[in-house]
Amino acid sequence: QIPCFAITLTQIKTLTGHTSNVNTIALSPDNKILASGSNDTSIIIWDMKKFSILKIIKAHTSNVNSVCFSPDNKYFASGSTDKTIKIWNPKTFANIKTLKGHSGAVTTLSFSPDGKTLASGSDDNTIKLWDINTFKEITTLNGHSFYITCVAFSKDGKKLASSSHSNLINIWEISSKTLVK
Repeated sequence: QIPCFAITLTQIKTLTGHTSNVNTIALSPDNKILASGSNDTSIIIWDMKKFSILKIIKAHTSNVNSVCFSPDNKYFASGSTDKTIKIWNPKTFANIKTLKGHSGAVTTLSFSPDGKTLASGSDDNTIKLWDINTFKEITTLNGHSFYITCVAFSKDGKKLASSSHSNLINIWEISSKTLVK
């Protein structure tokens, strides 16, 4: 028999500021800020010490579906139904670059463990890999027949897992950019 341990969690704070559904949240690697994205088209940057709004960013023209931070905290990224990915400076909140390439909504984002590659999934049924040094598309991965719901890199950055509404999870070899057989 496996022993059970009871953990009591206490709610510290409720953060309010969005005017529509919150679709995504991401905590910065240094735990100082939280980014949230919403159907109200905004990204809110929250101070996690004061639990207050640092910045409201209105840069996307449609729902913000995904936000994530690079492991080195050099960038954070946002993906939207407007088919764009925006790369941000998490210290100044300045937009560094807008990435375009998906023909549908950007539904999910993930940085590689070394922070050099960004994976984006879309309702166009594709995954794109982006070089964060050049902000150029590396490749498009095709292998799902429905929209991508999640992408995640392995801890060593050599593989990428992707899921979709096709009831499948695909595992990709990053070096060869192919499905693992």
